[in-house]
Amino acid sequence: MPHKALYTLFFLLLITITSCQTEKQTDAQQIVDQAIEAHGGDRFLKSAISFKFRDRQYHALRDGGVFVYSRTFTDSTGQQVRDVWRNSGFTRTVNDVEVDLPEERQKAFTASVNSVIYFALLPYALNDEAVRKEYLGETTIKGEPYYKVRVTFAQEGGGEGYQDVYVYWFHQQRHTMDYLAYSFQENDGGTRFREAINPRTIGGIRFQDYINYTLKDETTPLEAYDQAFEAGKMEKVSEVVLEEIEVNSIEGL
Repeated sequence: MPHKALYTLFFLLLITITSCQTEKQTDAQQIVDQAIEAHGGDRFLKSAISFKFRDRQYHALRDGGVFVYSRTFTDSTGQQVRDVWRNSGFTRTVNDVEVDLPEERQKAFTASVNSVIYFALLPYALNDEAVRKEYLGETTIKGEPYYKVRVTFAQEGGGEGYQDVYVYWFHQQRHTMDYLAYSFQENDGGTRFREAINPRTIGGIRFQDYINYTLKDETTPLEAYDQAFEAGKMEKVSEVVLEEIEVNSIEGL
């Protein structure tokens, strides 16, 4: 084959590969955008949300790029503790008196507050700047059609858990986020698979509880957890239940 023909064939092949990669990236972004819209859309951007989770009260206030996340609880000694994480940093008060904490503890408490609110407000956070999305294809769970998307994080802006990996399953027609799996590094690491239950819409935002599962077979890749779930190999660990949910628009405050 003449060199010119070879160059032309190579060029066309390169264009095809690049086009497919771009299409997959676009698919992942489009799927996430549709899910965010189905779960509340712009209502996430300007809202004050509060809920109770495992005897702790959480508040999430967002006004565009400005945010204030907090949790309030009574510790084992009966003292009132309030943790607040905002754009400017983290603070802890005990009985309304601010306490000085080493940086390591601040990071740990920040991660703890963020983790609960992150899961409660999914899939909103999947368009954060540090998020990297990859389309993994289609699958079926309990006879329903789903798109599968893998999420990783850039180190810069990805927080303490930037090495964590997530896989989300979005319903192809409803666009709801019905399942997710993730691997984590904290506390010697591990994986979880979550099934959304008890969906309800409050203040225009869809909230869900979850059944938390684990898989003892560590050789199964995260992307195949839907197959393990279908095969009945998952072991229930706990339930994630949000209580006393309230949503207020920032404009209405």
